[in-house]
Amino acid sequence: MVQRSQLFLLLVFIIFSAIAAETENQDYVALLSLKSMWQNTPPNWVGPDPCGKGWEGIGCTNSRVTSIMLSSIGLTGSLSGDFVMLSELKTLDLSYNKGLTGPIPRSIGNLKKLLNLILVGCSFSGPIPDTIGSLRQLLYLSLNSNQFSGQIPPSIGNLSSLLWLDLTDNQLNGPIPISDGITCGLDMLLNARHLLLDGNQLTGSIPSTLGLVQALEVLRIDGNALSGPVPSNFNNLTNLIQMFLSNNKLTGPLPNLTSMNLLSYVDISNNTFDGSDVPPWFPTLQSLTTLIMENTTLQGQIPVALFSLPHLQTVVLKKNQLNGSLVIGTTHSNQLKLIDLQLNSISDLEGKEAYNGTLKLEDNPICGVKGNLNSYCTVSLSNASYSTQKVDCEPVPCNSDQISSPYCRCAYPYTGSLFFEALSFSDLGNNTYYNILEESLMYSFHSHQLPVDSVSLALSNPITASSEYLEVKLKVFPYGQVCFNLTGISNIGFMLSNQTFKPPPPFGPFYFIGDKYEKFTESKKSSRSSIVIEIVVGGSILLLVILLAGVYVLHTKKRAERAIEHTSHFSQLDQSNMGGSVIKVKGVGWFSLKELEKYTNHFSVANEIGSGGYGKVYQGSLPTGQLIAIKRSKKESMQGGLEFKTEIELLSRVHHKNLVSLVGFCFEKGEQILVYEYVSNGSLKDSLSGKSRIRLDWMRRLRVALGTARGLAYLHEFANPPIIHRDIKSNNILLDDSLNAKVSDFGLSKPIDDNEGSHVITQVKGTMGYMDPEYYMTHKLTEKSDVYSFGVLMLELLTARKPIEHGKYIVREVQETMDKTKDLYNLHEFLDPAIGLGTTLKGLGKFVDLAMRCVKEPGSDRPMMVEVVKEIENIMELAGVNPDANFTSTSASYEETSKGNSPNPGYPYR
Repeated sequence: MVQRSQLFLLLVFIIFSAIAAETENQDYVALLSLKSMWQNTPPNWVGPDPCGKGWEGIGCTNSRVTSIMLSSIGLTGSLSGDFVMLSELKTLDLSYNKGLTGPIPRSIGNLKKLLNLILVGCSFSGPIPDTIGSLRQLLYLSLNSNQFSGQIPPSIGNLSSLLWLDLTDNQLNGPIPISDGITCGLDMLLNARHLLLDGNQLTGSIPSTLGLVQALEVLRIDGNALSGPVPSNFNNLTNLIQMFLSNNKLTGPLPNLTSMNLLSYVDISNNTFDGSDVPPWFPTLQSLTTLIMENTTLQGQIPVALFSLPHLQTVVLKKNQLNGSLVIGTTHSNQLKLIDLQLNSISDLEGKEAYNGTLKLEDNPICGVKGNLNSYCTVSLSNASYSTQKVDCEPVPCNSDQISSPYCRCAYPYTGSLFFEALSFSDLGNNTYYNILEESLMYSFHSHQLPVDSVSLALSNPITASSEYLEVKLKVFPYGQVCFNLTGISNIGFMLSNQTFKPPPPFGPFYFIGDKYEKFTESKKSSRSSIVIEIVVGGSILLLVILLAGVYVLHTKKRAERAIEHTSHFSQLDQSNMGGSVIKVKGVGWFSLKELEKYTNHFSVANEIGSGGYGKVYQGSLPTGQLIAIKRSKKESMQGGLEFKTEIELLSRVHHKNLVSLVGFCFEKGEQILVYEYVSNGSLKDSLSGKSRIRLDWMRRLRVALGTARGLAYLHEFANPPIIHRDIKSNNILLDDSLNAKVSDFGLSKPIDDNEGSHVITQVKGTMGYMDPEYYMTHKLTEKSDVYSFGVLMLELLTARKPIEHGKYIVREVQETMDKTKDLYNLHEFLDPAIGLGTTLKGLGKFVDLAMRCVKEPGSDRPMMVEVVKEIENIMELAGVNPDANFTSTSASYEETSKGNSPNPGYPYR
């Protein structure tokens, strides 16, 4: 029975340890950060394994998060800089969540594997961070329909693989950035197919070097305040299909578009070009479908050859100075549907009998001539509309909030609007076009295996001017259910936002703005049910474990008590509940529970000096008068049998002034209690945060760093076998009466035997922000893992900031900001004011350099702790301070901040 109980408890310990290791996964921590900053996240975002449990909207490969696709689910909040930890992320699509606000964090530039960054139709604001230029593998960058301001970052020119850049409909200003041999520019995007900058406030001239981006197929820079002439080398853009230059302040001659043989859509309306005759290149553009040159000071007679172009559908040349006779001729294309020449000086008309399309001649001299021209000279408002018809089926009544699909099935459709930026047809009421569009959408949905039953389109507000987009209302109905789940919505949104769907001719480029989808009813219900089931099952398992553990404790109680009764100091004690091995201690006392109750006034609240996940810490006093700190684990946190054993064994054989001393322990009546020396001034974390009211100036911080380094060097070099602490952080560095540092909390520490070499393969444990990334990725724990954590601690000493705070990682922040050529290494905004910024911080530069060496990505590039100790000693000597001189608590600045305060500033044993 005993062996079975041991085996069961061991299995439970292994399972819980594996889960705990998973919760320390950097991807998981990053997602938790996002969850804490967002509202309306998917209801199944629970549990420690986003990949294994299949968090909705999260895609994984080999247990690493590679995609986040959460479009149209009503997210609110802002982006967290913890994206930096999603190092394998390839796709980020948060489109159509209007509640997402604030800036894009600069740390976005650390997602080096990102291929798709799609944030369409949100409410992000502020400048576009220049760090986006670090995403060298990026293919699609769509930030349109937000509230971004400032200038376009020139660094985007670094994205040599970029195919699609869409910054439409923001508040961007300044010139279009170009390269100058030193800085980058958009003219370096030599592989870009689509460059969409319309609907902003850009100024300056159109860069001539854009003519070098010869892969361009669509260029939209309309709707800005660009001035000057159109560059003459634009006719080098021989792959260009659509060009939009309208609604700017362009001047000079009309652009020469000769040799642009693929050009099908041209709109250069509403600019102030020099008055010139109709250009000779009009009839040469054999692919042309749409020509829009409204209000461009165009003059002269329109050549009849223009109307003979084989694919021409729309000609809008209104509000110009065209004159003479309009000859439509008999050889025009049968596809020609609209000729709009209003507000010109045309005096005659020939060939109208052979033309069946729409002709608009209002406000031309010809309209003053008597004749049968009323149909051409009277403007009629278009009432073109379209709505998908029901398939041959019998309509059924639906609930008030459901909608009947084209197949007469009641459901909650996903809705939004398709905005077409270029139309090569003018017959907006022609149902054939929309039927083709519907078929194309369905084909695309099905080819991507999306759960779509049908779609419907509706057109009720046709465009009335060339500058307007055609808006088509879209409803997408779910297949086999009344509502979509979140994954279905995200995949549909992604297909439309990243331009996977290619609209059929004559529809041109588009963007989609999805509505919030609020009908995840069944998905949520299912998720909640799943969560309830997990809670019930988990609670049952936990109850079973507690019951079995209770039985086991009762079974071994008498044996333990017999051993304790005859032993006050001992060298060996069998602790089956500590991993099934013998605990070996030397020079450490055993305390009975009765004794510790006496020393702590029965663990009274008045004696409580700290608490944490492990349990509570109480201050006590031995009969000799020695103060002790008693760390008592919670009943529900008795998970750490091995950790309990490890800490006792390690601390019983290591002795150094910069390591907390273990006085004894208690293992009785199911209790796990450790008794330490009392360290009076709490943790370094409490001092840096101001909680303990102890001010640490620059020299005291150097001494804390030195003491911590010496303690770690002792563990690495002089302990036998060497010990890796594995959880160095400010909460585990204690300060004594003289503010000397003492390293504490050895529950995660790992000894390395000679036969294990320089590293040990082990579970990933530690604290995010301090954890060595190399250890996390490889599971190879080395002494250099402590060096990395110590480097983070050095930065914390400088800044008094948590390693990860407000989504920003202090290591990355310092790396990106520091400048050795400037005062204080350009770190003014990061340095803790309490450090004494008004004084000379001698050795600051060398301290920063050392910290950055400690956090090098490859462990082989980091120094050994003995080297770190030596360098800190040198820094102190250069600052004129003896590294071995004592700082006492009677110094003026210390007394000012400590006297009169609570004698227990919040004890840090957690």
